[in-house]
Amino acid sequence: MLYNLLVPLADEYIVFNLFRYLTFRTGGAIMTALLVSFLFGPTIISWLKTAQNGNTPVREDVPEGHLKKIGTPTMGGFLILLAISVSTLLWADLRNGYVWVVLLVTMGFGAVGFADDYLKLTGHRWKGLPGRLKLLFEVLIALVAAYWVMMITPAPLADGLAIPFFKNVLLNLGWFFIPFAIFVMVGASNAVNLTDGLDGLAIVPVMIAAACFGFIAYLVGNSVYSGYLQLNYVLGVGELAVFCGALVGASLGFLWYNAPPAMVFMGDTGSLSVGGALGAISVVTKHEVVLAIIGGLFVLETASVIVQVASFKLTGKRVFAMAPLHHHFEKKGWAESTIVIRFWVIASILALIGMSTLKLR
Repeated sequence: MLYNLLVPLADEYIVFNLFRYLTFRTGGAIMTALLVSFLFGPTIISWLKTAQNGNTPVREDVPEGHLKKIGTPTMGGFLILLAISVSTLLWADLRNGYVWVVLLVTMGFGAVGFADDYLKLTGHRWKGLPGRLKLLFEVLIALVAAYWVMMITPAPLADGLAIPFFKNVLLNLGWFFIPFAIFVMVGASNAVNLTDGLDGLAIVPVMIAAACFGFIAYLVGNSVYSGYLQLNYVLGVGELAVFCGALVGASLGFLWYNAPPAMVFMGDTGSLSVGGALGAISVVTKHEVVLAIIGGLFVLETASVIVQVASFKLTGKRVFAMAPLHHHFEKKGWAESTIVIRFWVIASILALIGMSTLKLR
C-alpha cells in the first residue's frame, strides 16, 4: 500500500524514492510483522486462554512430558497470520498478482486450520475436521492458486519445472503442472504440520526457509542477477521478497512466545498456513525442488510417518519408537530442548545446501 501511495510522489519528494527499493520494503516488512507480534501477542494469547478455558488437545500416546503442556493455548497461528497480512498489505506492491496468490494460499490454508482447531477445542469433534474434508479444502485452494500462477506467468515458465544444478534445464509439464503445484503446496503445508510437535521446533525452520526464499525471490525477479546465476527470470516475482520478510518477522515474533516453555502453540491455524505459503512461493519462483532441500527437515519428519505407517501395515512392526521423528528421539530419552536445537542445526545445514544450488550449475 505504501508503495502504491508514495512512489508516484517520488519525483516531488525525493525521500519517497526509498519505497522503490525491494530491500528497504523487505526490511520494513520484517520490522512491521515483528512489531505487530509484540503489540498484539499478549492480548491474543490472553484471549485464547480465556476462550479455550484450559482445553488443549494432546494425543494420548505422546511422551509423558507433553502432559504438562495441557492448558497452553493453541491457535497461536492467528497471530502469525495477522502479522503477515498487515505487514504484506502495508509494504508490498498490491498490483502484483504473485503477492495475492501467496496470500490466498496462506490465508486459505489458515482458515482450514482454524476450522480444524476450533472443532477440537470446542469439543464438537475432538479429532477436528475429517482428514479427507481438510485435504479437499486444501486441494481446492491450491488448485485455484496453481491455475492463477499459470495464467500470470509468461511462457515457457508458466508450466515449467526447473531442475537445480543444471543449466537451462526446464521440464515442460503442460497441464500436469497444476497437480504438481497442488502436491507441492499441500505437501509442504502438511509437512510443517507434522513437524510442529515441540516448543519452537517448526517455527525456526520455517523462518530459515522464508529467509532463503526471500533471497531467491529477489534474485529470480532481477534480470541482472538471474542472468548472472543462470536462473529462470520471472518478471515481478521479486515482490515476494516483501512477503518473505513479513513471514520472517512474524516467525521471529511468534518464537518470542513459542520458545520453551511455550506460552502458546501455533496449532493447525499456523502450521498449515506457513507451510502452504512456503509451497506457494517455491511454485512461483520455480524452485520447487530446492524447497525439498531447504525444507529437508520437514521432508524427514513426513518420511518418518510414511515409513512408520507402511512398515506397521505390511509387517506389523514399527521402525521408530514413535512418529514423527522428533517423538522417536523423545522416546529414546533426549531432552526436548536438545531435540529442538539439533533439529534447528539440521535445518540450517540443509538451507545452506539448498542455497548452494543457486551457484552450482
